[in-house]
Amino acid sequence: MKNIFYILFFSPVFLYTQTIDKIEAIIGDEIILTSDIESQYLQYISQGGINSVDGTCEIFEDLLFQKILVNQAKFDSINISNDEVEKEIQNRITYFERQLGSSQKVELYFNKSMNEIKDELFIVIQDQFYAQRMQAKVTSKVKVTPSEVQDIFNKINTTEIPVIPTQMEILQVVIKPKISKEQEQEIKDKLNKLKDRINKGEDFKVLAALYSDDQGSATNGGELGFVSRGDLVPSFERAAFRLKEGEISEIIKSQYGFHIVQLISRRGEQINVRHILVKAKPNASSIKIAEDKATDIFYEINASKISFEDAVLKYSEDDSRNNAGLLLNPKTLSSMYSLEDMSADLAFSLKNLKQGDVSNVLKFKMEDGNYAYRILKINKKIDTHKANLIDDYTIIKDYAINEKKQELLLNWTQKIIDNTYIKINGTYKDCSFKKDWIN
Repeated sequence: MKNIFYILFFSPVFLYTQTIDKIEAIIGDEIILTSDIESQYLQYISQGGINSVDGTCEIFEDLLFQKILVNQAKFDSINISNDEVEKEIQNRITYFERQLGSSQKVELYFNKSMNEIKDELFIVIQDQFYAQRMQAKVTSKVKVTPSEVQDIFNKINTTEIPVIPTQMEILQVVIKPKISKEQEQEIKDKLNKLKDRINKGEDFKVLAALYSDDQGSATNGGELGFVSRGDLVPSFERAAFRLKEGEISEIIKSQYGFHIVQLISRRGEQINVRHILVKAKPNASSIKIAEDKATDIFYEINASKISFEDAVLKYSEDDSRNNAGLLLNPKTLSSMYSLEDMSADLAFSLKNLKQGDVSNVLKFKMEDGNYAYRILKINKKIDTHKANLIDDYTIIKDYAINEKKQELLLNWTQKIIDNTYIKINGTYKDCSFKKDWIN
């Protein structure tokens, strides 16, 4: 169930099928259509998964599981707001646009209008939210003690103990090319001219589409959709939440560049805004100065004139400086990286380094799209090994918690099945289910 269940809940692509629908199952007030199954089946095949009748049965059972969660969530009055669904819709549309190139190409790819895509997304995403919230409610109190972690680990068959790939803890010194005052002023002048044009009657949305460097929102007239406090970078957020509806901000500087922001509407502690972003792009001279500075620091470290840790404090121009230069893995939110977690060029640069080694000066792309230079140090390295309680306690603990959650969820599901009206039609009646769905 685990692999397919992940796809059902989180896959961004699911609008494949053009099938004649019929109801394959009824679960309480929810239904499963033929198109639901075929869509998930095609999606799984596209990712190199199953291609068999048994596989279709497995997908069908996962849909049964999802729908019984949705049905119970609605019965328990779990609330899913339209705003959060619409926000996720916009996130996925933006993802599609970035993958395919434009909203027109998205429509062509799915052979549907944008409104049709959004309508289908609304239903799917809403169900995903219901199912996720219900799961969280059922398993929210699951905890494990150190002795339980050890017991669960001891019960794992020796051949099934996972192999942990090489893990590294990485420190960095970052040097960024500077943006000149003249460049900043040029950007501010450009944004002020755009603001003047808007104030004189031109459409903010049109100008955002034409001039904003945020390609994700530019195709939607600069609109970001409803956001809550904490969703935006601090400087942007502070200015946006102070605006009145229709009001345009002064120029805002953020880590991504310079913005003007217009408040579209407010709903309690949520706001919907649109913006125009102009990125600050360093010139060739400032890029060369940054590279030379990073090279000088590298030679200082290499000649033992300064320790790496002191170089972080003295020179680094990145937020990681406040954490002694420690890089945090965005995938795991831990300090440890595997080579698979890194970009290909970074993994290539670090794969042969040992604990304590320092890299050469490396060029990399920042969040704002500009390039900077960094020097990396392997602060800690654990080579590929079978999981053990000393080096991998956190991983094993997460595994133990998940096992307890799965067990609790499966037991809970069976109780709900026994008290829920479920009807499975002929096509899938003969499937070998893990649960007794036909009651």
